[in-house]
Amino acid sequence: MSLNKMPISQISKMVAMSQPAVKERIMKLEEKDYISGYRTEFNLQRMERGTTSFILIKTEQCQALVEFCEQAPEVTDLHRISGEFNYLIKVKTASVEELADFQDSIAGMGPLKSLISLKNLLENRVVLWIRVGRGLRFEY
Repeated sequence: MSLNKMPISQISKMVAMSQPAVKERIMKLEEKDYISGYRTEFNLQRMERGTTSFILIKTEQCQALVEFCEQAPEVTDLHRISGEFNYLIKVKTASVEELADFQDSIAGMGPLKSLISLKNLLENRVVLWIRVGRGLRFEY
């Protein structure tokens, strides 16, 4: 269950605080922009976007690539990276064939390498660092 659907009463039990205290702290976190919003997660398998791939591309046509990715419905993330390639594109497609079509559409921008995800083990995980005495520990 995601926190945006979790009742305050359940959160208060998890953190051993009263409901008003939890609500007040959540409001403060929102005001200070530690919580910048809430989101809906779609079941991409049911939407025929169950194949996740990562494409590494080396291009000098940076602005053209960014503009293309902004318009491409398959692209969920675009990162500027260091190393042999300069961009990492996360793509969600219905099939490997659709991935091949997507690759063909950007192949003219430079050399690329694709990696197909076989299984997602961790996604959108947020690590919270908590001060304990003089040290730190983290929680998920």
